[in-house]
Amino acid sequence: MTSQTVLIAAFSGRALAQSARRAGYVPLVVDAFGDLDMRAAAHAYRTIPDAMRTGFRAKPVLTALDDLVAASPSRPIGLVLGSGFEDKPRLWDILDKRYGVLGCNAETVRMCKDPRTFFPLLDQLGIAHPQTQMQPPEDASGWLTKQIGGSGGRHIRLATASSEAKPQRYFQRRLKGERISFSAVVADGIASDVTRQWSSPSPTEPMRYGGSVSLIWSGSPQELTMLYAVSELAGAFRLRGLVSFDFIVNGGDVSLLEINPRAGASLDAVDTIDGSRFKAHVMACHNGKLHYGTNTENHESRAAAILHADRGPLTLGKFDWPEWTADQGAPGTHVPLHAPLATILAEAATPDAAEALARARLAELETLIYETSKS
Repeated sequence: MTSQTVLIAAFSGRALAQSARRAGYVPLVVDAFGDLDMRAAAHAYRTIPDAMRTGFRAKPVLTALDDLVAASPSRPIGLVLGSGFEDKPRLWDILDKRYGVLGCNAETVRMCKDPRTFFPLLDQLGIAHPQTQMQPPEDASGWLTKQIGGSGGRHIRLATASSEAKPQRYFQRRLKGERISFSAVVADGIASDVTRQWSSPSPTEPMRYGGSVSLIWSGSPQELTMLYAVSELAGAFRLRGLVSFDFIVNGGDVSLLEINPRAGASLDAVDTIDGSRFKAHVMACHNGKLHYGTNTENHESRAAAILHADRGPLTLGKFDWPEWTADQGAPGTHVPLHAPLATILAEAATPDAAEALARARLAELETLIYETSKS
C-alpha cells in the first residue's frame, strides 16, 4: 500500500478518485460536480460548476489545483486527467509542465484527437475506420458531425443539409454495429479489458453515452483485429498509461472510431477491489513497466450505466442513495434537462444479464429521484 498523494482533474473525478483510494493513494480532486461519493473518496477537492457548460478554462483549473497542492499532506506524485481536456492540448501542456501529467503528453493528445492527423495514420497502418472529412458531404443522410476532442457522445450531432464546415468540427459516416471498447494500460507491454458500450439518445444528442458492460476475452478474429490496432497505435502515438480505443463491430467488419488518451468511461466496469487499473496507470507512467492485476474477484460481468435527467430539470432532494449507485449528487443540486443524474452499477453472470439489471435499476432510480426532488 502507498500513502502518496495524487492530483485528479476531470468533468467527473469520482471513478478515478475511488480507484486511486482503493489502490492506496490519497486523491486530490478537481471536477465539475462535487458528488457525495467523490468527496468521500478524496482527501480534498475543488469544484468548478461551470466546467460542463463552458469547458475547463486555464485560470479556474490552475487555481483549484494550486489550492489542493497547498493543502496536500505531501508533494503529489503527478496529475491524472480524465474527460474534459482532450479538446485543449495547450492547457494539457501547461498542466503537464506545472504538475506533471501521469499519462500521454499534449502532442500525443493532439495527434489522437485531430482527424487531419489521426485518420490518415490509420490508413497508413491499414486500420479500418469510418469515412471521415472536414467538409460537409454532398448528401448528409447517414453522416454525423463531431467536435474535435469531444467526449461522452454529447458533442455528436446528425449531419443535415444545412451543416457547415467549422474549424473544430468534422464529418463522419455513421456505421451500424456493436460498440466495443478496449480499455488498455500501455507500458513496456499492453494489457486490455474489453467492454460493450451502448448509447442513451436524447432528442438533440443521438449518440449520448449510456453505459458499458465487461466482456470476457474470447480470442475471436474481430478481437484479434482490434488488438492489432491497439498494438500498432500504442507505438505510433507513443501512448502511455490508461487509454481507451472505441470500435464498431458489424459481423466480420471492425472499424476504429477514436482513441481517448486517458482513462475511459468503462473504468467502473473493469477496475478491481484493489484499484489495480489506477495503480497500473501510475506505474506505467513512472517506470514504463506493466503492472496489471487480473480481476479474480468473481466471474461475473459488471455494468455501469448513466441515468440522465430526461423527465425534466430538477433540484435533488434528500434521500438514501441505493448501494448500487455512484456519482451521488448532494441535496439541493440543480440538474438541467438531459444532464447526467447518477451512475448505476450492476453485476450478473453474463454481460446481457448485467446490462439488463443495470437498465432495470435505471428505471428504479429515476422514479426514486423524481419522486423525492423538486421539478
